[in-house]
Amino acid sequence: MYPEDLKYSAEHEWVRQGADGTVRIGVTHFAQDSLGDIVYVALPEVGDTIEANSAVGELESVKSVNDVYTPVSGEVVAINGAVDETPGLVNSEPYDGGWLFEVKLSDPAQLEALMDADSYQETLDG
Repeated sequence: MYPEDLKYSAEHEWVRQGADGTVRIGVTHFAQDSLGDIVYVALPEVGDTIEANSAVGELESVKSVNDVYTPVSGEVVAINGAVDETPGLVNSEPYDGGWLFEVKLSDPAQLEALMDADSYQETLDG
């Protein structure tokens, strides 16, 4: 359920490392399942500088509105326009078509503080 090639945050975001110093960020299956059907996505803008562990957007579902946190610092270099048009992609494809944004890392060492898939699963099992 939680891909091994990703890193995970305690706030239920995932990070996929790219080859060029960028990372792609989305929310985990657990997060989207807890939220329910997502109907609106607000994301940071390309060019924004963001700080790790800060709220940078929102996911609105039929149940609630929840902040999206970034687990890393850097500059936003891309957003997933597909989730603007079809927010439900976050539910149906949380690790593929439902990704949220990409960041050019300012501190690659921040990735080391994130959890691997097994550690993340352990936090859910409590």
